[in-house]
Formats: sequence, C-alpha cells, structure tokens
Amino acid sequence: MSAVTWSAEGSVLHIVLRRPPANALGPAIIEGLHAALDAADDSNPKVLLLSSELDGFFAAGADIKHMTTVDAASFKAYGDSLRSGLERLAGHRALSVAAIDGLALGGGLELAIACTLRVAASTSKLGLPEVKLGLIPGAGGTQRLPRLVGRGPALDLMLTGRQLDATEALRMGLIDRLTEPGGAVAAARQLANELCAASAPAQQAVVRTVNAADDLPLADGLRYEVEQIQQLFEHGEAAEGLSAFVEKRAPKFC
Repeated sequence: MSAVTWSAEGSVLHIVLRRPPANALGPAIIEGLHAALDAADDSNPKVLLLSSELDGFFAAGADIKHMTTVDAASFKAYGDSLRSGLERLAGHRALSVAAIDGLALGGGLELAIACTLRVAASTSKLGLPEVKLGLIPGAGGTQRLPRLVGRGPALDLMLTGRQLDATEALRMGLIDRLTEPGGAVAAARQLANELCAASAPAQQAVVRTVNAADDLPLADGLRYEVEQIQQLFEHGEAAEGLSAFVEKRAPKFC
C-alpha cells in the first residue's frame, strides 16, 4: 500500500497520507510527498488539499523508530528530505489546505503549518513535543510557528511541548477554520473550492506580499504591495476582474 496517494478533483489535487498506524513521517511518507508535489508541478492545480486516511491521526510526528536505527549520514539525509519536502509545499505556486482530524504532533504539525491554511475538527490535538525527547522542532517549526502565531504563543508550545485542542488552536491563529468531528476533509474541500474561484495570480501575490511583511520595513513593504498590483494589471487579471464587476458577470481568471 502506498504511504501517500493523490488524485485530481477539478482544480484541486487531493493528497492523502495513509501509513498506519499513525502516519509517522518516515521515508515512505516523505518520498510520497515529494512524488505528489512532482505531480502537482506537472498538473498545475490551483489548490493542494492534504488529509489523512487514518482515523484519529493527521500525522503523529517524525518516525522515531527510523531515527534510532540509522547512522549519522542517513539521519541527516532523512532530515534534509523532510525539510525540503515541506519547503516545496510551503513555496508551491498552488495554495494548500491541511485537513486535520485527529493528532497533528511534531513533524505532523510542521507539515500542517507548511500549508497555506488549516482546517481542524474540534476533537483534534496539536503540538510540538520535541523538547520532551531532548530535541527541537527540526522541519521548520521554530521558524514558521512564530511567524504564524507570534513569538510568545510559539515559545509556549515549543518550550512546554504541550498539546492544545482545536478550539485553543483557532483562538491562537494556528488553525483557520474549526469543524465538527469527522468534518475536516469536507470543510477543507469546501475551502479549497472557494479558493479556486478567485484569481490564482492575485492569490499568489497576496501570499508573496504577506510573507514579505516578515522581513521588510513597512515603507518597503508598501512599495512592494504597489509593485504586485502593477504586475496584476500587466498580467491582465486585474483588468478582467474589474471589467467583470462592471459588466455584472463572472470573471474569467487564468
């Protein structure tokens, strides 16, 4: 059985984790994620939807058994492959939505926060427990989580290694939408379809501009915002959107 499968659902590429018992992020899932992203590169979907086939688990973290049985060189290669997969996901031209219905811990949460948006069922538990293993989050957690929820909440989660429920995660900004138990995939699919209705170049410009806010002084960020708007007019997306609004019709975006 493949640890990761994917299928096209219109403009959405649905990527499913399916490695019992808990979707531990071992070589099989990492290789499967890279293969799914290769497929996304070839098929050009507007949105990537990530979910799990396993009841009670999105992904429970890194594969600790694998980590304890390999030599130093293999361990480094394993970590590098995991990090590069999450970097590919975070930087992909397609937006991405994680559907969390169960545990998203350690590397599993790092996978989720590499996505653009997150939907979680109310029964889900999220956390970065690496300090309890004598480690730190090593697949982007120390960098992406503070940018997502702020320094204080990120330090709280990482220094204590505690788990939080989905309601607290929503208040913190760690997830974007909360749904009933068992409803995360359906809600994430609905969100993905909403995203597909808008202009992909405009959405990509939003992501670039918001990401730039992490590093640019305000004045430079405002100039960058204007540059992105100008590019959208040059691309034709803005002209089409405005014309469609005036003509009271649905826009025909790229």
